[in-house]
Amino acid sequence: MLSVVLSGLRARWASFLGGFLALALGVGLLTTMGLGLSATFHAPERSPERFASSPVVVQGQDRLTLDVRRGPNTVPVSQRLDRPQPVDKELLRELRTRWPLTEAGGPDAVGLDAPADEVRALVGDRAQVLTGDARRNADPDPERDAQALVGLNALLGTTGGVTAFVSVFVVASTFAFAVALRRREFGLLRTAGATPGQVRRMLLAEATALGVLASAAGCALGAAGAPLLARALVDGGLAPEWFAVGDAVWPFHLAFWTGLTVALAGAVAASRRAGKVGPTAALREADVDTDVLPLGRALLGAGLLLTGLGLLVWTYATEPSELLKRKTYTTLPMLLIGGVALLSPLLVRPVARLLRLRGAVGTLVRENSAASVRRTAAVAAPVLVTVALAGTLFGSAASVTQTRGVEAREQTTAQYVVSGGDLKPVAATALPAGAVASPTASTSLFVRDGAEAVVKYGARAVADPAAFAELARLPVVAGDLRDLDDRSIVVNEEFERHRIGETVEIWRADGSGPVRLRVVAVLALGTGDNGPYVTRANAPGAPLDRIEASGGAATARALEASGGTVRTAAAWAAADHPASSPQTRLGMILVLGIALVYTVIGLANTLLMATSVRGGELASLRLAGATRAQILRVVTGEAVLATAIGTLLGLAVTAAVLGTLGAGLASLSAPVALVLPWAVVGAAAAVCATVAVASSALPAWRLTR
Repeated sequence: MLSVVLSGLRARWASFLGGFLALALGVGLLTTMGLGLSATFHAPERSPERFASSPVVVQGQDRLTLDVRRGPNTVPVSQRLDRPQPVDKELLRELRTRWPLTEAGGPDAVGLDAPADEVRALVGDRAQVLTGDARRNADPDPERDAQALVGLNALLGTTGGVTAFVSVFVVASTFAFAVALRRREFGLLRTAGATPGQVRRMLLAEATALGVLASAAGCALGAAGAPLLARALVDGGLAPEWFAVGDAVWPFHLAFWTGLTVALAGAVAASRRAGKVGPTAALREADVDTDVLPLGRALLGAGLLLTGLGLLVWTYATEPSELLKRKTYTTLPMLLIGGVALLSPLLVRPVARLLRLRGAVGTLVRENSAASVRRTAAVAAPVLVTVALAGTLFGSAASVTQTRGVEAREQTTAQYVVSGGDLKPVAATALPAGAVASPTASTSLFVRDGAEAVVKYGARAVADPAAFAELARLPVVAGDLRDLDDRSIVVNEEFERHRIGETVEIWRADGSGPVRLRVVAVLALGTGDNGPYVTRANAPGAPLDRIEASGGAATARALEASGGTVRTAAAWAAADHPASSPQTRLGMILVLGIALVYTVIGLANTLLMATSVRGGELASLRLAGATRAQILRVVTGEAVLATAIGTLLGLAVTAAVLGTLGAGLASLSAPVALVLPWAVVGAAAAVCATVAVASSALPAWRLTR
């Protein structure tokens, strides 16, 4: 058996090359992503900066701790405050009477050179006592390193998931198509006395040998590529300057065994089908495909498709805001893509027969594509994957971002918006007659969600409620914005208590509270930026960062005294909600690039294999009077038609995802601004068509010499 397997691998190395490259690339990418992920789990250990010379630091409380219910008991839950509380003045006096204090950068912390135990005994629970490496918590933005890795962790995880998904798909498709081309070989083996079990074991042995070699090569490729990825992420602004891959071992084990499992999983279904080939298949001459959709593939495809559609509908019906999150519009389309791709043999023949191609060449293209369902579906499927990923990823991200920009512009009647940090209020006397200015600040509110959780909400603090109510055009579903005052709050429908007149218990951004505020208006949820709103009395210490104003050019000149950037409302909305950040765009290009590389490998491998065994068919066409140019047009036309079918199926998946996203936005009372990225989809389809034409024309040209 082993000698037969090795002989087969040597004799048919070209047909295994595509699967080897796809699997090696997949394992290499998984190794690279795994090494990158391992480096994102822990931020680097930094030395204290602000109080580097002080062995002990006393800092105000920087967390709000509340008791919540967990089963029959209660446990404390902490949420980080926007900024630490100032150290109590009485405590400072007590500390100063005993030790010299070092003050640096604000009232929230002081340093001192004293025994830590004595300081803790004096401070008690009035503040935090930090020693050793914990003194870093008193530095500005102490969690900046960990926060910088959050987005990178999500990007590498998403890319690794796409890599695994596409590699499984391409490798399984390659094995399935290779088995379909070897039916006569299996028939001869059966005629020579081979049992179905021996045929299956031979294919599994081939897959094992291919998987071991490709996985080992992929691990070596990943080890070399991980430092290059880290450098590219840093240069592209996706990772902080200090980011570098480590020496973790688990990514190599995970990638190797995943690659081997993928190879075997891709061969299992194909080996079962090969085992069913009878001895009479050696005498079969007909090239019309039959039994192109086995029961197992049909059930799996239908299950994935129905699951994907069901989850889309369920998410829309229960939590439409989840449709706006990257995790949702990245993972759910994969179920739809997998389901449609597995069921593509059912769609290829009717779609091809519906086309009315003119002339003898057009007729041959249509009929050959409809007859050779396996070949057409094997070409269309990887195109479907690339086009659908391009449409859903880029389309969903662009649609969400554009919707937020439109929503922000529609929620104010102001002509000008000033933005910046710590703005200066503009005196009413400095504004021209009839002009209105509404200053607001960014703050946070902490609210109990039932008895089991504490939720931190990003909120806006209003300095002038009357001006705010005049300029705001928020999606109010109940109540009146004009009723907002120091004892009330404007909430959205996400709040547990969102009826007019109900009381909401909140803790302020500095941890003070609880404060009971009456609900005076309720807003639709929108894209997630609608409320809550309070007055500045409930946002102590929050600096002004936005001023909305009505009026003409004189108003714009008066607003310049605030010290911020003055823009028209439309320009502010465009700047605050850009089409996509360079980092986001680079991340999506990375994901799409992986899918496109796999598609190129799958297309080239499939068409090179498929066309190279059509020597008899092409010779018959020459004998029937077809010229060499006509034969090349037939072969390349079939490739273009299969690519077009895959593109149409990918657009259908894109339409389903974007359509559900649009329905979700409408249910959230947000503007629907869907974007179909025609340029990206067109470029992906064009690359696929180019590779398909070249991969089919080259062997056809050689066979018709």
